[in-house]
Amino acid sequence: MSSTRFVAAKIGAVLTIGQLAATAGVTVRTVRHYHQVGLLPEPERDASGYRRYPAQAAVDLIRIRTLADAGVPLSRIDALLHAQPAEFATAISDIDTALQRKIDRLAEYRHRIAELASGESLFLPAEVVALLDRMRGLGISEQRVRLERDAWILVQALDADTIPQRIREKNTEFDDPETTRLYRAVDDSVDWHPHDPRLDRLIDDLDAWEIAHNRGLTRSTELVASRISEVSPAWQRIVDALTHRAEQRACRT
Repeated sequence: MSSTRFVAAKIGAVLTIGQLAATAGVTVRTVRHYHQVGLLPEPERDASGYRRYPAQAAVDLIRIRTLADAGVPLSRIDALLHAQPAEFATAISDIDTALQRKIDRLAEYRHRIAELASGESLFLPAEVVALLDRMRGLGISEQRVRLERDAWILVQALDADTIPQRIREKNTEFDDPETTRLYRAVDDSVDWHPHDPRLDRLIDDLDAWEIAHNRGLTRSTELVASRISEVSPAWQRIVDALTHRAEQRACRT
């Protein structure tokens, strides 16, 4: 016998609680809970000690389960089960509208979750993301790219109006092979001892670059310099040395 014919046969007869639950696709425990909260009448036991349910109980249980699955509070379901057809239809329309709003919210959440996988594009302008990708393409380490990303986050928070100009300057710098060489050299120094003599020459090269490019410290670059110092003792020495030299030059002017 097919499942459809089985269900039809059972609905046409009196059902035990287990058969009723199976017909509606719920557990016996759920049926008993609906009894306790007054949603589904509990029949008296027959001579054999079993509770027997009529076909209408299966129909009512399916309606209860459907409304509950849709998020309708059990307290409201009881009123709906006893509503007139027109009132019931209006209530169902309202429930459907609420479900559509919930679906729309969930769709928006899914969109926002998907954006999380897009990395920098979630919180940085497209031109900044393109610059970070360019750095990766130039062979600059991911660690250094992340520090650069942090710098742009700070710039966006503290001085967002300067982003277009800074982007142009950065792209111009990366057109210069010397700038790319220095970025890679700093990458290489991350694990050096802070008193490694190679740092002296690197500091001189970086200082010369800063003079040539007329770089000064802004609030955002100061914060980023602090973050860089935390990553590597060698980098901390570089930042300290360059800051000291810049301050000395400022005092002489």
